[in-house]
Amino acid sequence: MTETTPPKKSTAKIIGLTLGIVALLVLFFVFAFGLQKRESTQLQGAPAPDFSITSFDGETYTLESLRGTPILINFWASWCVECYKEAALLEQASQDFKGKVLFLGIDYLDTEKDAMEYMEKYGVTYPSGPDIESRMAKAYRITGVPETFFVTADGQIIHVQIGPIERPQLYQLLEKLAATGG
Repeated sequence: MTETTPPKKSTAKIIGLTLGIVALLVLFFVFAFGLQKRESTQLQGAPAPDFSITSFDGETYTLESLRGTPILINFWASWCVECYKEAALLEQASQDFKGKVLFLGIDYLDTEKDAMEYMEKYGVTYPSGPDIESRMAKAYRITGVPETFFVTADGQIIHVQIGPIERPQLYQLLEKLAATGG
């Protein structure tokens, strides 16, 4: 009886296949990231979409009513791990720029109970309110949370920050934004 050995697979073919799969995955992620960046920053330099949001304190804010006031609009959620990284910094900056820039928190896809606990935990005192039916998130074309929009006193978006922001960049942008106020 003759023993037959299975055909040997070419090492070169296996390496080639593996490299091909890796290359496709890299292209997929580069393409997906590129689309995300383009979509999320397409409002940069454009007029801010109008909005109406009622804060958890019952105050209503609209873009039109805030004309003449520079605004930082931060989309966040209590379930967002990345939001925790910037919460205390945003609160401190809101105090440092009080009277120069209005901070407005937009609670995205959250429950009021969880949102209130988050705001209490991080001492958030600037106005925040729920984005009912994600109207504002859709208008601003957010890609996720946190996402922050810097809106000049005349309603132009000068910067879109995707993900948590660091103090040096935040304060540089706030100085620029505050200079647009009347």
